[in-house]
Amino acid sequence: MANFEAYQEYQRIEDFEEDSPPGEDDLLFLFVVTFTTFLFNCVEYDILFANRAVNHTGPGHNPLDRNKVTLPDAILPSQQCTEKIQENSWIIFLLIMAAIFWLYRLIKVFLNILSYWEIRQFYIKALKIRMDELCNFTWQEVQDRLISLQREQQMCIHKKELTELDIYHRILRFKNYMVAMVNKSLLPVHLQLPLLGNIVFLTQGLKYNFELILFWGPGSLFQNKWNLHPKYKRAGNRLELAQQLSRVILLMGVANLLLCPFILVWQVLYAFFSYTEVIRREPGSLGARRWSLFGRLYLRHFNELNHELHGRLGRGYKPTSKYMNSFTSPLMSVLAKNVAFFSGSVLAVLIALTVYDEDVLTVQHILTAITVLGVVITITRSFIPDEHMVWCPEQLLQCVLAHIHYMPDHWRGHANKGETRDEVAQLFQYKAVFILEELLSPIVTPFVLIFLLRNKSLEIIDFFRNFTVEVVGVGDICSFAQMDIRRHGNPMWASEGQTEASIYQQAENGKTELSLMHFTIKNPHWQPPQDSSVFISHLKEKVQQDAQAGPSTQLLLSEAPLCTSLLSNESGSGPDHLLASVLAHPLHPQPGRSRSHNPLPSALHPDSPLYRSDIHMSATSDARFRSNTLISEFSSAEMSLHAIYMHETSVPMRELHTNTGAPHTQSVHSVGTLAGPSTLHLGGWKEEEEDEGEEEILSGSAPKPDGRSSC
Repeated sequence: MANFEAYQEYQRIEDFEEDSPPGEDDLLFLFVVTFTTFLFNCVEYDILFANRAVNHTGPGHNPLDRNKVTLPDAILPSQQCTEKIQENSWIIFLLIMAAIFWLYRLIKVFLNILSYWEIRQFYIKALKIRMDELCNFTWQEVQDRLISLQREQQMCIHKKELTELDIYHRILRFKNYMVAMVNKSLLPVHLQLPLLGNIVFLTQGLKYNFELILFWGPGSLFQNKWNLHPKYKRAGNRLELAQQLSRVILLMGVANLLLCPFILVWQVLYAFFSYTEVIRREPGSLGARRWSLFGRLYLRHFNELNHELHGRLGRGYKPTSKYMNSFTSPLMSVLAKNVAFFSGSVLAVLIALTVYDEDVLTVQHILTAITVLGVVITITRSFIPDEHMVWCPEQLLQCVLAHIHYMPDHWRGHANKGETRDEVAQLFQYKAVFILEELLSPIVTPFVLIFLLRNKSLEIIDFFRNFTVEVVGVGDICSFAQMDIRRHGNPMWASEGQTEASIYQQAENGKTELSLMHFTIKNPHWQPPQDSSVFISHLKEKVQQDAQAGPSTQLLLSEAPLCTSLLSNESGSGPDHLLASVLAHPLHPQPGRSRSHNPLPSALHPDSPLYRSDIHMSATSDARFRSNTLISEFSSAEMSLHAIYMHETSVPMRELHTNTGAPHTQSVHSVGTLAGPSTLHLGGWKEEEEDEGEEEILSGSAPKPDGRSSC
């Protein structure tokens, strides 16, 4: 597990990991419990709300201040507060439960600190990387040192050399299973609700229960962190194993049902303490968007590390925001303008009166009225479209595809439809939606486990038996993670004649092909198997041929808004010859070539001025950072180019299969059709700081009725 722990430490130091640092969650939990207990038992609210008079008759008090209420007047003495807590048996029980949970978390933090210390020593002594230098290393550089160390010291005794794919398999063993189960529509995240129809509901709590049942909890399918239990690899007793798994799921569902009140209280308190101040300071923050938890699993490639996924979706944040913001309702816009005008008028009068005489603030609820009016104005302004907004849905959606790499077929040509917008919204949801879903998660999760997941017990048993392979030196992994075109390729995704996979064995929506290309670009020194090499070579040749036959890259860069969004969040911030260099000199080597003949883009060629300047500055961290950033930009641009090309070429192939009546796989024709023809509703809990800036799209076109332009 050295590879997994090494990546965990690298991710923590690089601040790529979404989780909080060790111990921070425990401090937050301790504060929330202590502060909530104090508010319920140690505050005199009658005095605080002036429902009971207070007389300060002591010798040290000013007679004019005898009726003035101070904060200490509303707080009970410590002895009286303690007695009040001791008299309430329900509070005592909750505090005991909280103390047990906090001690459990504290022990885990202590063990994590020991593990972090060991892996830090591993970095310093074995990998020869100091902690103050680690932030300047890319993961690929750390990975190369791990591979070299394996050759020298034989850390893994089962095989002489570790490949890049072996390391990824160790790190992402369980994550690849989750991605594959989402891709094959195995997880019961679809709920049929009255009025709302078929929606998707996946929260952190539900995902935690899935992983607990399948991977590392009591009665899970894995006997340790690297091996599936042998009995699940045999088909003879599949029915008995399915019944056993069903019982485990039932017990887990009942446990969630019993703990539901406690978890619900914690969720409400955590949300209240976390977002009340944010909403007061930035009322529009709930209208910001984030990538949902289901969207992260649906859009994630096989063998894609956390920081790689975070960077890719981060690049796609602005294009997706622009696409979502391009949809407005004329009726909602008119209502928002009127409500904003009325609220602003009242607020202006109140502010003017306050400036004229500050005694106006002493009027009851005047501050509340000012605050509410400010919130209403901020919310309504979000529904008012920008008059200079340009309506380019197809090009914007193509920009989105360049980064997320997955797009259902029926979105093509229908980017201006509300149905397409709603489906994108389920992958790119409002923060207010994910907060609401997490608050409902303790109530919904037990029923999902008891009534939905149990019914899929046999399918889950068959999935792990059919799609688990043992790799020497790695352990049991998901066979989809091997990105084997012959075993899991889809003939309608540029692998015609190269796959022997049945419909059941094929990955949906081109997941195998796109994941293989992504991994090859991210790890240019990796030597793929023969079948994969043939596929990569064939695809690269077609891309080069079509690129040479098409319009010049400079013309694309100057006219297409897509190309200015391929490289970074800021349009036009990259060099204008970057995409041209990618077309002329791809980053990853041609299969079959030696590692020493890896072609580089012109900007990174040893004869280029940039390369020579970096040689002179190689001793500095700035030079390393600039070089790594440029290589990352080239990799992202090349993957975006191949993702768009594969989507373009796969459509005619699917149409050909449909017209000829050939059997075809269940491609994801819509995000909602993972379980049925409907839109999605997604969830998540971990907050993340994402760039929420909006830019105007400058492109000439005829004006629309609402004042916006159209491409």
